[in-house]
Amino acid sequence: MVVVKAFYCDQFELPLPPEHRFPMAKYRLLRQRVAGHREIDLEVPPAAEAVDLLRVHDAAYVSRVVGGALARQEIRRLGFPWSRRLVERSRRSVGGTLAACRWALEDGAAVNLAGGTHHAFADHGEGYCVFNDVAVAARSLLAEGSVRRVLVVDLDVHQGNGTAAIFGGDPRVFTFSMHGRRNFPARKVPGDLDLALEDGTGDDEYLDLLDQALERAFAASGAELVIYVAGADPFAGDRLGRLALSRAGLAERDRRVFAGARREGLPVAAVMAGGYARDVDDVVAIHQVTVETAVRNCTGTAGGAIE
Repeated sequence: MVVVKAFYCDQFELPLPPEHRFPMAKYRLLRQRVAGHREIDLEVPPAAEAVDLLRVHDAAYVSRVVGGALARQEIRRLGFPWSRRLVERSRRSVGGTLAACRWALEDGAAVNLAGGTHHAFADHGEGYCVFNDVAVAARSLLAEGSVRRVLVVDLDVHQGNGTAAIFGGDPRVFTFSMHGRRNFPARKVPGDLDLALEDGTGDDEYLDLLDQALERAFAASGAELVIYVAGADPFAGDRLGRLALSRAGLAERDRRVFAGARREGLPVAAVMAGGYARDVDDVVAIHQVTVETAVRNCTGTAGGAIE
């Protein structure tokens, strides 16, 4: 039996005020949902090393984050108060994506139960993103010679502006983002392939556009690894999403990403990214399906939920 590695860091939960809208509890709830499955091996990742962070982020920015020297406007832009737990969690989340990428190259699929911090730029964080885990993982694997080209498939409802900015002009990483046109960030950073969707876009239109875009991305990227940013926030019940996908539509989205990568012979490392539904159980259930889809991709078992 092939087992999928799933990395988690929910024990480093941030001390947020009760009124804060970021659903920090979703990470713990997701890990509890998938714990105990024979096909999933849960593991705490090591924290990302400075050498890995510095492949992407400016040394001065990393120093300010680690040393608690972020300016007031930087903290406001980030959306989280600074704490030592913020530093440790951010480093562990990056470490989880890096570990998932390495395991995906071995097993065909792996998962970080956190990650997807695609709004972090080289010199600043924003939108709840401190360090850009996808960018750090891609750059580290490229530097090690593990891969020569990487495809980022970003299906969070918010455009991956930090990722696009970091890899602008770098032909080794192809960035594809499918997101809400009128959603955050107000200023989009062009990537290699961007699809901006109108408010209220539903399952059928979304999936048709996704099929076409995936075909283009696979053909153009020449990738040896897919990093899949599997946001739960295109869901119709998301407070910040503005799209109208059902949970069934999101499950089909996941299936098509993994199936397409499998047809191309590409391993997939999935990261969870955003999700802000009024009921956190909806967010957790959507993420859970992504994890289960990764398991099926890795083991080749038939569809249906893991028992």
